Amino acid sequence: MSMPARVLVVDDSPTMRGLISAVLQSDPDVEVIGQAGNAMEARAAIKELNPDVVTLDIEMPEMNGLEFLDKIMRLRPMPVIMVSTLTHRGADASLAALEIGAFDCVGKPVPGDALPFPDLADKVKAAARSQHRTYRGAIAEKPAAPQPTAVTNYSVGRKIVAIGSSTGGVEALIAVLQKFPINCPPTVITQHMPPTFTKSFAERLNRLCAPVVEEATDGARLQTGKVYLAPGGDRHLQVVNHAAPCCRLVERDPVNGHRPSVDVLFDSVAELAGRNAVGAILTGMGRDGAAGLLKMRHAGARTVGQNEKTCVVYGMPRVAYELGAVEHQLPLNAIGEEILKLTAARKEGSD
Repeated sequence: MSMPARVLVVDDSPTMRGLISAVLQSDPDVEVIGQAGNAMEARAAIKELNPDVVTLDIEMPEMNGLEFLDKIMRLRPMPVIMVSTLTHRGADASLAALEIGAFDCVGKPVPGDALPFPDLADKVKAAARSQHRTYRGAIAEKPAAPQPTAVTNYSVGRKIVAIGSSTGGVEALIAVLQKFPINCPPTVITQHMPPTFTKSFAERLNRLCAPVVEEATDGARLQTGKVYLAPGGDRHLQVVNHAAPCCRLVERDPVNGHRPSVDVLFDSVAELAGRNAVGAILTGMGRDGAAGLLKMRHAGARTVGQNEKTCVVYGMPRVAYELGAVEHQLPLNAIGEEILKLTAARKEGSD
């Protein structure tokens, strides 16, 4: 029997510390070994207790969570789960935390929530088993420009790209999309993320990458040079309409516990595009997207998956690989280039 994941809870609110601790202690595979109300207390507790995982409030007095996270990741890297308000400001701070090296973010409960922190314990357990992350610091914003790739003089073909990701996906998607040129193939993405986070993330990607990146809207036509990110919340993203492919946001129950679901997106791309598609599954907990990627491959699409060594959590890509859905398993830094190779216009005379 494995040891429980040992957690330090850091939040300036005694009420919130108590709530987080109660939620975590209800799972027999998680042990709360300490609490701290500010960065100084947390620093001392980390030294004394050596936790497996830290939950960290973003908004704290004196030294805020982002500043403290930066110190942790530089001086003593460990899995950190950020606890954030579900506001635009909280979303921006959470994205910055994920870029610095936080394992994941969870939203603080709001009035009307049936269950506070429903997946926090699962994320803590995954964090305790995760790959250690290297310190990166926040990614500096600068004029977007295509990064050097193995594809030169890229000429876009007629294929659609579909990407699915979850835990660790913020860094992974930035790494992939920064390889894309301004005339990239139409690309649709489902990343598991709270509702207010996806708009901020799309805006962030749009500033960092050469193509236009936007939150998907119902009816948006798929166009060369555009990337569409599924909005978080109560709808799934699909691609529909053979004559003029476009985004469709549909109200359906969660699939694999997620809404939006990667499987729903991949299923629609398999049905619409078949062999004129490329699918990629990146880091993430669980199995969402694995069956859909297999459906894409059976329909003739080319498929890639992120390898274990470069995943924050080798969950979704592992299941997809074991199902036979992944044609090529690659390190993260090679996936963008591979997608471009698979979507480039074929020279005359080639198949």
